[in-house]
Amino acid sequence: MTKSLSVLYGAIAYVIFFLTFLYAIAFVGNFLVPRTVDAGLSSPTATAIIIDVILLGLFAVQHSIMARPWFKRWWTRIVAWGVERTTYVLLASLCLILLFWQWRPLPQVVWDVQSPAGRGVLTALFWIGWIIVLVSTFLIDHMELFGLRQVMAYAKGTEFVPPTFKERLFYKVCRHPIMLGFIVAFWATPTMTVGHMLFTVATTVYIVLAIQFEEHDLISAHGDTYRSYRRRTSMLVPLMKRSRS
Repeated sequence: MTKSLSVLYGAIAYVIFFLTFLYAIAFVGNFLVPRTVDAGLSSPTATAIIIDVILLGLFAVQHSIMARPWFKRWWTRIVAWGVERTTYVLLASLCLILLFWQWRPLPQVVWDVQSPAGRGVLTALFWIGWIIVLVSTFLIDHMELFGLRQVMAYAKGTEFVPPTFKERLFYKVCRHPIMLGFIVAFWATPTMTVGHMLFTVATTVYIVLAIQFEEHDLISAHGDTYRSYRRRTSMLVPLMKRSRS
C-alpha cells in the first residue's frame, strides 16, 4: 500500500468504526435501528444461543489476538506498520457489524422496571456509560487509539512516537474507564431480556479477562510506572479498595 493510499485507508476505516460505534449504542439501547439486541432475526432458543455465542467469540478472538505484541510483530511483516492499527480497528468493526446483522434475540424478560424514576435512572446510566467510553478515548489519545496518528506518520515518513503514560480525569480513579463505561452501558437497561443478558454477561466476562492480558502488555511497556499506578488505582470500580497486586 502506498503512503498516500494509507491515509485514505485510515480515514475510511475510522468512518466505518465511528458509524459502527453509533450503531452499537442503538443496538444495545433498542432504538432507531432495525436490528438490536432485542429485535431482529428469529431462531429456536438453542440455535439462537449457539449463533450468538459464536458471534461474541469471533469478536473476542479477533479483538484479543490482534492486540497482542507478538501478533503485531508478526503482522507487520505482512502489512506496513503504519496501517497495522487501522487494520485492527477495521476488522474489529467488521466483526461487530456481522454480530449486529446476525444476532438472534432471546426475548424472554429477566427484569422489567416499571417505576418511571427507576427507568429514568437506568436510562441515564446507559448514556453516562457511553459518554465515559468516548471521553476516555480522548483522555489517552483518540487519534492513536484508532490508527489515524499512525497512518499520518507513515504517510509523512516521520517516526511514530507512542503516547506517553498519563493519568487524566477518569484514569486517576480507574485504570480502565473505557471498559467500565461499556459495562455500565450494557447493564443499565430498564428491560433486561435473556438475549440482552447473554450479551451483557459474555462481554463483561470478556472485558475482565481481556484486562489481564492488557495489563501484562502495559507493564511490559511502562514497567514500574504502571506497577505503581496499578497498586494505587482501582481496576474498574472507582472508590473501591485499591488493588495491591
